[in-house]
Amino acid sequence: MTSENPRVNSDMNLPGDVSRRRFVQTVGAGIGIAGVTQLGFAEEKKEAKPTQKAKPEQLVRKLFDSLDERQRKQVAFAWDHKKDGVPYRLHVRNNWQITKPMVNSDFYTADQQDMIEAIFWGLYNPEWHPQIKKQLRDDAGGYGKAQSIALFGEPDSGKFEFVMTGRHLTIRCDGDSTEHFAFGGPIFYGHAAQGFTEKPDHPGNVFWPQALQANKLYEMLEDGKQRKQALVKTSPVEDAVHFKGAKGEFDGIAISDLTGDQKEHVQKVLKTLVEPYRNSDQTEVMKCLNAQGGLDQCHIAFYESDDIGEDEVWDTWRLEGPSFVWHFRGDPHVHVWVNVADDPSTKVSTS
Repeated sequence: MTSENPRVNSDMNLPGDVSRRRFVQTVGAGIGIAGVTQLGFAEEKKEAKPTQKAKPEQLVRKLFDSLDERQRKQVAFAWDHKKDGVPYRLHVRNNWQITKPMVNSDFYTADQQDMIEAIFWGLYNPEWHPQIKKQLRDDAGGYGKAQSIALFGEPDSGKFEFVMTGRHLTIRCDGDSTEHFAFGGPIFYGHAAQGFTEKPDHPGNVFWPQALQANKLYEMLEDGKQRKQALVKTSPVEDAVHFKGAKGEFDGIAISDLTGDQKEHVQKVLKTLVEPYRNSDQTEVMKCLNAQGGLDQCHIAFYESDDIGEDEVWDTWRLEGPSFVWHFRGDPHVHVWVNVADDPSTKVSTS
């Protein structure tokens, strides 16, 4: 696993930043958050103007077409380009650069930088943009300063994917061309808000509320049998997110064994987890999960070994099913590994 290299915090004040913001805001305004009825998300706004409806996938196509031969040699790859026998587009790590050029370097033209930025922000729920900006400032000095991209396949072939990586970041845009996976493949997010080792209450960590929501479920569990099932002594290796399938042995308590109000709260946990992302990715997560029997086929575990401050607010926990892994590691700071598909036979690479 790549070692981490925390950077000094700073804001984005790049040349041409104002015009770039206007471009990103104009494009982003058209990427609405449509409702996933089961989880109660807001309905998509229908008053968006035609000029505001560019989707990230459309911009990926435009970006690909704009690359010259020199650029393509460094950041564009065949769809089936492999690393360790697994397609490189399905690789994920906690801190890495998928290619060398940084997105706000002179490797890209100003127009290409605008497109990359609009693609990136279009993958998130607009209500989460402030939190993502904070995470980028704290962990990487701001957007564009320590992130790189790669493009796989060609848009006209029906198989293409955009991947952006950096410290505490792997995110994808695939236009539903990656079969079986939600998000186009495994993703990663994290945050070290006030240094590498955080305090027990993780002050300023934008993702810590996800853990607090999960811990509310632990508090709802009955003393004795349920908590004994849910609490596991030692957490697995954090990047162990390969699928176990329907016959797998999972840590923790089965969601199917919970009471009605406890199951309802697990739905709230899931809503909190997918909330940062755009509607289409939220919907895809639910489709993949339901294809393997839904939350009732999952387990949730809390890990005793990673309890910062020994306050029994469990910093590390995991929601897992046959082809669903959402691993939240909170010690010494937040790392979250996500791998969701509709088929447990799919493979990913994390080494």
